[in-house]
Amino acid sequence: MSAYDPIELKRIRWRSRRGLLELDLVLEKFFAGPFDQLTPVEIEAYRRLLDLPDTDFLDVVSGKADLDDPEEMAIVAILRSL
Repeated sequence: MSAYDPIELKRIRWRSRRGLLELDLVLEKFFAGPFDQLTPVEIEAYRRLLDLPDTDFLDVVSGKADLDDPEEMAIVAILRSL
């Protein structure tokens, strides 16, 4: 992860602030632990997840919905485990 631009990482953290408390709580845990271990490919998959509307993102994280992209679902699996 050291090859990733620190300013871009700050942008990702900022974009991770969501309007739903339930989602914010999960993402806080994600940034407190697993996020720092992600590879650049995994970070890109997470960035794609951030393009989802809050309600869709919460549905995916809570297990009510799945996504077709296996890279994104790998990140979702981490989020679901928190």
